[in-house]
Amino acid sequence: MRARSTTTRTPPPPCFCRSPALRMPSTVAAGRGPGAAAGRMAEDGGRGAATSPAAARRFVRCLYAVGFLDLFGVSMVVPLMNLHIKSLGASHTVAGIIGSLYGIMQLFSSTFVGCWSDVVGRRYSLLACILLSALGYFLLGTSTTVFLFALSRVPVGIFKHTLSISKALLSDLVSERDRPLVMGRFNAASGVGFILGPVVGGYLAELEDGFYQTSFICASIFLLNAGLVWMLPWNEENVVSKKHEHGKKRTDNSSAKGDCDSHLKPVTNGAVANDSPFQSPWVQITTVLKRIKEIASSDLWDIFLIRLLMSVAILLYYSNFTLALDERFGVKPLFSGYLMSYSSTLGVLAGCLLGPITRLYQHNTYRLLLHSSTFTCVLILLYASALGMWMVVLSSTFLAFSTTIGRTCIIDLELTIGGNEASGTLLGVGQSVTSVGRIIAPLLSGIAQEFSPCGPPSLGVGLALIAILIMNINKQKYCSSGNVKLKNQ
Repeated sequence: MRARSTTTRTPPPPCFCRSPALRMPSTVAAGRGPGAAAGRMAEDGGRGAATSPAAARRFVRCLYAVGFLDLFGVSMVVPLMNLHIKSLGASHTVAGIIGSLYGIMQLFSSTFVGCWSDVVGRRYSLLACILLSALGYFLLGTSTTVFLFALSRVPVGIFKHTLSISKALLSDLVSERDRPLVMGRFNAASGVGFILGPVVGGYLAELEDGFYQTSFICASIFLLNAGLVWMLPWNEENVVSKKHEHGKKRTDNSSAKGDCDSHLKPVTNGAVANDSPFQSPWVQITTVLKRIKEIASSDLWDIFLIRLLMSVAILLYYSNFTLALDERFGVKPLFSGYLMSYSSTLGVLAGCLLGPITRLYQHNTYRLLLHSSTFTCVLILLYASALGMWMVVLSSTFLAFSTTIGRTCIIDLELTIGGNEASGTLLGVGQSVTSVGRIIAPLLSGIAQEFSPCGPPSLGVGLALIAILIMNINKQKYCSSGNVKLKNQ
């Protein structure tokens, strides 16, 4: 055998650039051939395999499966919960209080859990959320009293943030240019699970002790999800993150920085995977509170206000949908249900079409959000003033596309303006804002409906117009080349 040479060459400082999937060394991203990638893998001892496009695609597709299984399991159980709690002897008031308790826990926990995922890493936080949610659904399967039913909702209300952390992980792994495409596909995969889940749950509910069986199956699906997350190639991702941070430090004062600054995607605190969970709980809590304070003192209020206004506007559209169609056109609830299922299916299709749409807009998220929000406002106005069912069907058809695109764009704008380094915190705060909308919308809908069945969507039009006005006022901020980072960045 040929003796290995003891002479070593010092490689030049690496410049890491963004690719459509995971961050890759600039020698590969620049298209210098597969030999560069092979050499890089050899230097890493094979650990850097996740930097290949094929491995990156597998990682992202596994996250799509996580989103699908999550909403598939949840949507199996949620439609059956009101029937079950009534069978336990609870009154409508008690059932409403328990439902509100879940919403309140989600409101306050989403920000903390999202920030916690920034501190301890996505792997540990995602696994913890999935396993504790599985515990909640297991307890739900044993709930023979109202107290046990309420108790089962506590771990789910606090830790059911699987989708938010998965989106933060996707944001860590993909470039800003490809983020709307990947987020749209993730939402589409989750939406398919949400469509199929109620069908399976309804079938299982017909069996003896159907609710309990459905709850146990849901818990099993969450355990399967945890196993899928555990088997993801986290070690390779961690290698990429650490090498990227090291490369960034080495190139801070070099001339190469000017060539790759526009492609850098920092990964701080080992957001993808690190050993932070072994820090003391006090250190973790202190770090979480510090990050939340930074978000509160940043100038992102307009982004979250736009999200709140558009969320409430869309919720007002759906709040009395079935009742309004019955009062205005004499339509039976069965047809309303078919129409809502039709809209959900179109929403999944819209998520798959986000790639071509963003390319059409040259990846200008602000312009796409402005146009989709304006289109949403017009469609809600069309529904509120509809003179026949054909106008309702028309508005529902296009509204499925505009709302799906708008939800994805507002998340992308949050991460672009706020900085990807705190993606978990930003997504958590955004989820809390949406939870506030879910609390406000029923109250506003009830008050507006006292005047007219068209009152809630008409009010939604007004709120959407305010959101569009805010977007136009802050146009310069959203279109500027430099991001508005948090104060500590």
